[in-house]
Amino acid sequence: MKPNGIDFKASGGNPTGRFTNGRTIGDIVGEELGSANYAIPFLAPNATGKALLAGVNYASGGGGIMNATGRIFVWMYKSISSTPHVNNSMNYLEKKAKEYISKKSIFSITIGANDFLNNYLFPLLSVGTRLTQTPDNFIDDMIDHLRDQLTRLYQLDARKFVIGNVGPIGCIPYQKTINQLNENECVDLANKLANQYNVRLQSLLEDLNKKLPGAMFVHANVYDLVMELITNYDKYGFKTATKACCGNGGQFAGIIPCGPTSSMCEERDKYVFWDPYHPSEAANVIIAKQLLYGDVKVISPVNLSKLRDM
Repeated sequence: MKPNGIDFKASGGNPTGRFTNGRTIGDIVGEELGSANYAIPFLAPNATGKALLAGVNYASGGGGIMNATGRIFVWMYKSISSTPHVNNSMNYLEKKAKEYISKKSIFSITIGANDFLNNYLFPLLSVGTRLTQTPDNFIDDMIDHLRDQLTRLYQLDARKFVIGNVGPIGCIPYQKTINQLNENECVDLANKLANQYNVRLQSLLEDLNKKLPGAMFVHANVYDLVMELITNYDKYGFKTATKACCGNGGQFAGIIPCGPTSSMCEERDKYVFWDPYHPSEAANVIIAKQLLYGDVKVISPVNLSKLRDM
């Protein structure tokens, strides 16, 4: 809903389901890698035939790895379950569908944050979850589920993957607002959970690279990239890395998501965060360029420009 997409030129400034004012990281990466069109939503009426060759978008706002996260939004299994739809369409389109998917396609997956924000740390769900599971147990389950789903994608002929870790969720406007923090504070527990999961995720991807022949799982260090913008926002031309440009509630406009009745900042390119949860297009551009051309500190074992050419 508006004003999401206000700076997205391809839609004439109309909302398209993207939770930002303009392009997402995926959009920017696609442009840089030479895609002439943005990936279409897999449930769109035109998601058939040759249109699929430009890429397919399975993203869902609020998506998570765990089943309980999906009770509120959606979970990863449902998105992957739709992949045979693409395979079937492409088999109809051309006989070399498997080769196209395995050699020319990059599967980008960023997931996990909502399993903490909307599950383990979410008041309506977390009481039961946190009473029955320690952080270690919960993260073990996340990694086990993710391993199964990534392996399933591999079995569906996917070979090139870029997997984003969980960002510094304790520093987003939503968490800062509901926990009544000061401007330079972040929620310690949320960031500790993210870091604990991220260590396990990197080990998982290294293990999958060894065990799945022909696969390349690239680890995107989103946590450090976003934390750099939050810590040194003025260095990148931003005015704030604490307050949402679009939102309502509290000092950081972090309680009510961006919508038609939200307050909105005038200089959208001066805010690291567009809404209580998501980066602005200006922040997305900086992050995307690092994923495309950065060194192994931010993306490993290769960056996305090199992954494309492999």
